[in-house]
Formats: sequence, C-alpha cells, structure tokens
Amino acid sequence: MILFRSIAKTSLRALFFLISIGFSAAVSAQDGKALFSANCASCHQIHKKLTGPALTGVEDRWPDKNKLHAWIRNSAAFLKTGDAYANNLYNEYNKTAMNAFPNFTDKEIDAILAYIKSVPAPGAGGATAGAGAVDPNDAKNADSDSSLLFGILTLILAVVTFVMLQVNANLKKLADERAGLAALEPVPFWRNKSYITMATVVLFLIGGYLTSKGAIGLGRSKDYQPEQPIYYSHAVHAGTNQINCQYCHTGVYQGKQATIPSVNVCMNCHMAINEYKGAKIFNEAGEEVNGTAEIKKLYKYAGFEEGKPWDASKAKPIEWVRIHNLPDHVYFNHAQHVKAGQVACQTCHGEIQKMGEVKQFTDLSMGWCINCHRETKVQFKENGFYSIYEKYHNDLKSGKIDSTKGITVEKIGGTECQKCHY
Repeated sequence: MILFRSIAKTSLRALFFLISIGFSAAVSAQDGKALFSANCASCHQIHKKLTGPALTGVEDRWPDKNKLHAWIRNSAAFLKTGDAYANNLYNEYNKTAMNAFPNFTDKEIDAILAYIKSVPAPGAGGATAGAGAVDPNDAKNADSDSSLLFGILTLILAVVTFVMLQVNANLKKLADERAGLAALEPVPFWRNKSYITMATVVLFLIGGYLTSKGAIGLGRSKDYQPEQPIYYSHAVHAGTNQINCQYCHTGVYQGKQATIPSVNVCMNCHMAINEYKGAKIFNEAGEEVNGTAEIKKLYKYAGFEEGKPWDASKAKPIEWVRIHNLPDHVYFNHAQHVKAGQVACQTCHGEIQKMGEVKQFTDLSMGWCINCHRETKVQFKENGFYSIYEKYHNDLKSGKIDSTKGITVEKIGGTECQKCHY
C-alpha cells in the first residue's frame, strides 16, 4: 500500500505539472501578434498604408507613449483634447474614425507595439516580401493551438488513468497473494464491465459533442469560397488599384443591400482596360490565372466587341454565385452599419483587399453579431442618426457616462430580439 500511495502522489504531481503547462501556454498565446491579427490587421499593415497608416515607427511618431495608449483605446475621445498630431492624422485619413478598444490594458498595447517593432521591413534581414503582412487567421490559429494542447493533455490524462487502473489491479493482486487469498482469474478487457462502461461514456460524450457542434453549425458557411463565372480579384481591384468598395457596391452606404455591380459599372473601366499587365494572379489551387482572358469573359457578358461602339442593351447579367446569405428571418441593413455605425467593411468581410476569389470570413452567427453589438461603441460624435438619444448625449456631457467607455450598440437596443427578427 505504501508503494501505491507513492505512485499516486507522483502521478498527481505530474497531472498538476501538465495542467500548469497548459494554462501557461494558453496565456502566452495571447501575444502581440495574435492581438494585432485579431484587432488591428483589418485596417493596418506594418510597412504599408491601408485604411489607416503604416504602423512601423508608430512609437517614434508620438511624443508621449501615454497619449498613444489613450489614442488606441479611444481615438474619438482623445481628439477632444485638441492634440495637434492626433487631429492632423485624423484629417489626413479623411476623418475616418478608428475603432475603439477601451478594454485593452497597457500590457496588451505594449505587446502589440513590441510585435510591430519585431517585424522587419520587406527584404530586410532575409525577410520575404510579405513579412510585414499579418495573416488574419493568426488569432484563430492561436486558439486552435490551445485547443490542440488541451486535447493532447486530455489524451495524456486518459493514458495516466488507464495506467493507474492497471497499477491498482496489480497491487491488489500482490496484496491478496501476501494475505494468502485465492487470486481471481483476470477478466479480459472486452468483457470487463468497468472498461466497457468507461468506453461507452467516452463515446457518448464525444458523439454528443460532435452532434451538438454539427447542429449548431447547420446553415453556416464560414470559409465558403465558390468558383465564380469570372475570376474577379479583390486583391487587384481593391488592393493594388485601391478602388473604393463603394464605387462598385453603391448600395452599401444607402440601402439594406450592398448590391452587386452591373456589367456597365465594370465596363466603365474595362472599355479602356482590355489587357491585364499586373503581377501574376493565382487561384486557390495555386494555378495561374490569365487576367486578360478573364476580361474577355466580361466582354462576352457585356456583348462588347473591341474596336466597335458598345451597345449596352446587348449586355446580360453575370451569374455570380452568392456567398454571404443570411436566413430569411434575419434583418440586416448595410447602411445602418456602414453609414450610421461607421463599421469598416473588413470587420465582417475580413481583409477583402487581399482576397482573390472571395470567401465568407465569419460564420455570421447570432452569437457573433450579438458579441459585436455588446463590444462595439456607437459613433455618437457628429452623427445625426443618433441625435434622438438625448439622454445619452446629456449623460456624456455631464460625465455620468465615461466618455472613454462610450455607448455600445447594446445600450441603444442592439441586443433586443425585435431589432433583427420582426
């Protein structure tokens, strides 16, 4: 029995050690790179301007690090201090409001800044050309790494449990032999009721988990990326050529639907641009795409013959395959989010300016939307749409509501059922 207790103590210490490793790994996963990928990469690159400025050397551009921290947490509130550099930056980028991150701690902000410093310039120190770009899936990968770690720990614990059962059985056998008791014939594994029960419970739990997860995911199409009739590259149009999203998707700023551009919108440019001369394009399978051939496909839909006047009446719609599709019982209005809420396209669609063929970036689940409404602050300043909320405006002025925390969408009814289901 003394030997058994010793083994049990050693095993428990090993379990505590493994669990501590798991928790420390989970914490370390929340590093600057993951935070940058999850919160900053949709609007910023490190060595290249995007929606916002390039972030390399950002600490050197701010005279006071405390001001930089305040700007990151709530740029709208910091602008009210009259800081010259902040206001010049705001005006330089067409008064585009930066997302607020009031829950960021100083440690988290410093981790992001440290990561920005650590990324070398493209071509410097043997870095590849894309070294400054951040994979938007980094945060997801960090989460999956943690899940894998805990899965391995669970497997190790299961093996330790099995070994302990065997040790217990052997010790019992030795104790019986010393006591002069008749040894029982061991029951084969496949007939042992304890093992059968344990295996049944494990299979039941795994089956229940997979069934529940599958049921929750019904109707969701995250990462759905269909092949389109024409290979239209957002990386070329919105990324390289910097075409504003609203030039093609005119409804996004004024209506419920973002709208798909008609053929004549495409022909506004491609009447003159009949040949692709940019960098090589590759599809998801790694095959090179002939950009000029794709333009010719557009001409067929448009009924356009080069060298002849174009008769727009001959055009026919391009049969694009729809990607983002909410259930019929869900109401979503693009103008409400893009114009009134000033939400960036990348928030829901990911880094669209880097995509070839577009894929669905998020699962667009109700939980995802509600979490966004709980965390996203309403842009009250100079936004006439929210003028009806006099109480909140007065509370902000009087200081009853902390201006750094602001008003979230939840506070103005953004999580009420009838807002999206009626």
